[in-house]
Amino acid sequence: MAQYVETKETNILSNVKKGLIKSVLGLQHLIAMFGATVLVPIITGLDPSVALFSAGIGTLIFHLCTKGKVPVFLGSSFAFIPVIGAVATQYGDLRYAQGGMFVAGLVYVVVSFIIKKIGVSKIRNILPAQVVGPMIIVIGVNLIPTALDMAGVNSFIAGEAGSGKALIIAIITLGLALSIKRFTKGFISQLAIIIAVIVGYTLSLVLGQVDVTAIQNASFIAIPKFTLPKFDAGAIMIVVPVILAVFMEHIGDITTNGTIVGKNFIEDPGLNRTLLGDGLATMTASLIGGPANTTYGENTGVLAITKNYDPSILRLTAVFAIILSFIDKFGAAIRTIPSSVMGGISIMLFSMIALVGVNTIKNEGVKFNIKNIIVMITIIFIGLSGLFMPKAIGISITETVSISGLSLSALVGVALNIVLTKIFK
Repeated sequence: MAQYVETKETNILSNVKKGLIKSVLGLQHLIAMFGATVLVPIITGLDPSVALFSAGIGTLIFHLCTKGKVPVFLGSSFAFIPVIGAVATQYGDLRYAQGGMFVAGLVYVVVSFIIKKIGVSKIRNILPAQVVGPMIIVIGVNLIPTALDMAGVNSFIAGEAGSGKALIIAIITLGLALSIKRFTKGFISQLAIIIAVIVGYTLSLVLGQVDVTAIQNASFIAIPKFTLPKFDAGAIMIVVPVILAVFMEHIGDITTNGTIVGKNFIEDPGLNRTLLGDGLATMTASLIGGPANTTYGENTGVLAITKNYDPSILRLTAVFAIILSFIDKFGAAIRTIPSSVMGGISIMLFSMIALVGVNTIKNEGVKFNIKNIIVMITIIFIGLSGLFMPKAIGISITETVSISGLSLSALVGVALNIVLTKIFK
C-alpha cells in the first residue's frame, strides 16, 4: 500500500513538472508571435485584444482540422493589411473588411475540398525540393530586414538619438540566445528565447528604454471589443483577390514547418486539412472583428531552435492567447517589450527559417543541373527582388492587390519547373 501511494505521488509530481515545462515553452511561443499578431490590428485599426482572441481560437480550430498533428500557431496575416486599409478608406467602416475576409476564408475552405478531390500527390508532384527549398529561403530572408529594423540597425545608421542603446540591447539579446543554444543542452537550451527576452527586457528597464505607463493605466480585466461583419460586393472584391497571394505562402509555411519537424504535413494530415483549418480560422476571426489568420513563421522558428515539436504546446499557447486577450495588465506588459529586444530574437528566428531552406535542398539531394539551377535562381531572384530593387517584381491584380515576392516567385517556380522538366527529359 505504501509503495502504491509513493508511486502515485511520484506520478503526480512528474505530471506537474511536465505541465510546468509545457507552460514555459507555451509562453515562449506566445512571446514569439505576440508582436506581429498585435501589430496588424494596430496598423489597420482593429482591436488588438480581439486579434489575440481570434488567433487563439483560430489555432485551436486549425489543430482540430489537422487532427492535432501540425505544430502551428495562427496569427494575424500581414497580407491583408493593404486591402483592409483600402476598404476602410472607401467605406469608412472596418466591418465591411470583416465581411470580405469572411468570404476569403470561405474560398480557402472551398479550395481545400477541391484539393481533397484531386489528391495531394498531384500537389506534391509540382512541389519538389528544388522549388520548396528556395521558397523557404525566400520566406526567411525576406523577414530578416524587418528584424534588423526592429533591432534598430536602420535607426543607428541614420544617426537617430538613442539608437545606440537600442542596438546594444538587440545585440546582447541575440548573443545571449545564441550562446544558450550553443553552450547548453536539454530544457535550458529550449528556453533560449524566453531567457534572452527576460534579460533584454530587464536591461531595457535599466537603460530607460521601457515606458511602463501603459501597464500602470491598464485595467486587470477587460472584454475585447467584438464586432460583427458587414457584407458588400465591392468590399468583397477588394479583399478576396489577396488569397492569390497567400495561397502559396500557406504551402510554403506548412512545408517549412514539416521540414523542421521531419514530417510531410502536405500528405499527412494533408494540404486540404491545413487549408481548411486556415480558412475556418479566418472566417471565425472575421465574425468577431479580428484580422485574417495565417500560419506564423515566428513560431516555426521557435520549433527549429528548441527542437521540441509537440503540437500540444502550441495549443497551450493558443489558450494563453485567449486568456491574455481578457487580461489587460499582462497584455500591456507584453506590449512594452522594446522592439530592439524582439528584433534581436527575430534575427535568429528568421535566419533559422532560411537555413532550413538550404538544408532542404541539401538533404533532398537536389542535383545542380541546368534545369534545377534555373528554377532555384528564378525563385530566389523574384522572391527577393524587393530587397535590391526599388519595387518588388509583381503582377497587379487590382489597384490595391498584386502578386509579388514569395507568392509570385512560387507560382513562377512551379510553372517553370514543370516546363523545364518536359524540355530536359
